[in-house]
Amino acid sequence: MVAAAAAVDREADRLTELDSAIGDADHGANLKRGFAAVTQALEKEPPATPGAVLTTAGSRLISTVGGASGPLYGTLLRRTGKALGDAERVSRAALAEALSGGVAAVAQLGGAQVGDKTMLDALVPAAEALGTSFAAAREAAEAGALVTVPLRARKGRASYLGERSVGHQDPGATSSALLVAALAETAEVAG
Repeated sequence: MVAAAAAVDREADRLTELDSAIGDADHGANLKRGFAAVTQALEKEPPATPGAVLTTAGSRLISTVGGASGPLYGTLLRRTGKALGDAERVSRAALAEALSGGVAAVAQLGGAQVGDKTMLDALVPAAEALGTSFAAAREAAEAGALVTVPLRARKGRASYLGERSVGHQDPGATSSALLVAALAETAEVAG
């Protein structure tokens, strides 16, 4: 989560720029605030397990991030964390399964699917690829975010623009790819 917060902090302006084209120009600022709160919460009371880290992070995002991003990212992390349970160590396969459950919860909450130009365009392929490797998950998420450029938004604020949403990369898919990249980088360092 610390690596994710650093990535969001580093890319907040870019996320806001993407959001200004098809949203309400606050995605980067909202996520930056939310992940700063996550970092503070984790430093104040470090959770004992990976699952607890994710559920704590999800709760903080829900309470500090405005718009749809807070509930969506909060749901993703909380559901993934709950699926991991109290295990002190988590295998990549267990994480992939838990993440798939978190992604399914996001899809249900937002009523979206792959191809709707949302965060799911990055998260679904990342969760599937995580079964292969962390690097494959990162590559799949980044490719999924790029795939949103030619799509017409069918969900979220961008859907109000209709055809004018075509040609713009989805900020939610982009921030999702950042989070998956932070996970992959952390896993590579941990060895």
